[in-house]
Amino acid sequence: MIAAARAVLALALLAVLYALVASMVLLWAAFLAVALWSAGAPGVQTPPTSAIIACAAFAPIVFGMAWAVVRTARPSAPREDAVTVTRRGAPELWRMVEELALGVGTHPPAHIRLTAEVNASVTEDAPLLGLAPGRRVLYLGLPLLAGLSLAELRAVLAHELGHFSHRHNRFGAVAHRGAAGLAAARQAIQDVSAANDLVRLYAGGPLLLLGLYTYLFRWLTRPVRRRQELEADREAARVAGPGAVADALCSTEALGAAWQQFLAEFLAPMRRATGRIPDDPFRAFAHMVEAPELREPLATLRARAVEQPAGPDDAHPPLATRLKRLARLPAAETGAVPLFARPLSVPPRYAIELGRILLPGPDAGRRVPWRDWLTELAEHRARRPLAPLAEAVRTVEEAERTGRLRDERTGRPEAERTEGPEAERTGRPGTERTAWRKAERAKAERPETEREPDALTIQRVLRLLDGGRRMPLARALNSRLPRGAQNESDPLRPLADALAVLIGAQLVSRGVAYWAMDWTGPSILVPPAGIAPETIHTWADTAVRLPGQTQLLGLHLAALGVDERAPLPTGPAGDAADGVVPGAPGGQPRLISIVPGATGPARRRITAVRALALTVLLGVAGLTFVLWANRDEPSYPGTPVSPWTDGYRPGGGTTGTTGGTVPAPLPTYLYPTAPVWPTPPAYRLPSPSLPGSDIKPLVPRSTP
Repeated sequence: MIAAARAVLALALLAVLYALVASMVLLWAAFLAVALWSAGAPGVQTPPTSAIIACAAFAPIVFGMAWAVVRTARPSAPREDAVTVTRRGAPELWRMVEELALGVGTHPPAHIRLTAEVNASVTEDAPLLGLAPGRRVLYLGLPLLAGLSLAELRAVLAHELGHFSHRHNRFGAVAHRGAAGLAAARQAIQDVSAANDLVRLYAGGPLLLLGLYTYLFRWLTRPVRRRQELEADREAARVAGPGAVADALCSTEALGAAWQQFLAEFLAPMRRATGRIPDDPFRAFAHMVEAPELREPLATLRARAVEQPAGPDDAHPPLATRLKRLARLPAAETGAVPLFARPLSVPPRYAIELGRILLPGPDAGRRVPWRDWLTELAEHRARRPLAPLAEAVRTVEEAERTGRLRDERTGRPEAERTEGPEAERTGRPGTERTAWRKAERAKAERPETEREPDALTIQRVLRLLDGGRRMPLARALNSRLPRGAQNESDPLRPLADALAVLIGAQLVSRGVAYWAMDWTGPSILVPPAGIAPETIHTWADTAVRLPGQTQLLGLHLAALGVDERAPLPTGPAGDAADGVVPGAPGGQPRLISIVPGATGPARRRITAVRALALTVLLGVAGLTFVLWANRDEPSYPGTPVSPWTDGYRPGGGTTGTTGGTVPAPLPTYLYPTAPVWPTPPAYRLPSPSLPGSDIKPLVPRSTP
């Protein structure tokens, strides 16, 4: 009874959507019929161009919404961003799903498909708006396999299968397809607006109407769908236990935030800087969530997830409400569903295939093994301070070369320093500095093609420290660091850290040390055997803060086999630190964009919209022109023209009854065939009452 009531409610809601779209189609058809009738009406001098343009402009939006409604009445196609898992490819996963389906009392799904999202869902592509049984599909996010424990994964699968056992698909399918139809209709209007400037002028009205209906639809279906989620939680708790279900809910929320952080802070920056991506990003993500330094941050994310309220469009109840309901349930029976001794495993080929779907196209970057990618990621994150340090060294050396720096002891400009006794008192002989300036001047005067690369070396940094340039160098470095890495209270601390990184890069290049990934901060240098990890940083900090200690640092480096004059080594990640991607032709930077553009389906939809608008425009314009060209000419009002007689002969009139020829009568018209001028008034003689005049005496008479 409840399922029937839910189905009736869903059908009524969808009927309103169908009626709305049907009314738009009928109005468009009526407008088109009126436009065509007016084009063929007598007396029309020009075709109705405005009506043609209006029909063509409204056609894409009307047909797009009609197509979106039709899609809600048929089973949806399989998702393109998922990979199907076969029974032979992942037997353990299929065995777990089948046993859990038996435990909740339902049939197992027909297909299991892996996705790249931190979520799990079930669908049933059933006809008749989901009221009839259809093909069941289980969608499982691969990040869940990488981050959830075995008990938590069982709880998630049992929850999803619980929707099948309670027949939630009867209402859920209708509600989902209704929401999908509304979303597709809105997407159709947005695509039409993007492809047609004329549609963009009036697309706000339909979008507002659909927005109001979507709000009403979700407001009616949200309580029912949230109640279904609570029922699925109870079913999962009966099979897997309330504690496992509660842990799975909290862990899923924390994994969602961690996955977004992995994509935004590690995968995307590494892709921009080096052009490299892991062939299996999910195993790299599993390595991240298993790191000891992330246990506390993940616990914090789990605690914050409980405090977050549910969104207005979320079909799930708030997490705090779900946990309270689970705490009231009894514990599950021991041995109800057998536990798996071994961790669940999925073949790597599925993860690699899904990784190509997550990062598609040739511009995604060069794919490397995920372990090598982690090594390059650690090196890239460790070497980030070296680029600002190189710029700071060049800036201070340029200022020193031009004499714009002041001596830290005397306070006078560097250019005013003299040689001889004063230089000896300051402890810095001027002859060495003069020789260095001459060498720099000679190097600057060389042709550009013969100049050596201005590479960062340990010797250049130590020379500035010996010359009393630690504070200018520290200030220049702080100004080039990100805001979060700057230290105004202790400006020498970032300089010491950067020098330690430079020394570590030289050790790594010699193969006696390596960088260990730290997911919460900079990478950690693992020095050679016999040296503590913090020893290198202690040496660098002492050389930066205490004058005269650079020689001691040089002795330590010489003992380790490090050459102070060796340039900064560049590896796969170091080459890209300045924007140059390894393998790029001519060493030119290759721009890699990760901004999501128009996808293939979106481009196809926009092309279809343009083709539809052009087809309707040409078709309506052609039909209208044909009707307008064949319209009836108007006749004069009044008595029609009298016809000619039947026996008309072109040269001799008509044939009478006696055989003679009768003159043919000319046709008569009600109106004259030539303009009729008004008759002027007739002239009248003067009235007889006037006095007459006798003119006879005036007429000359003839003479004999």
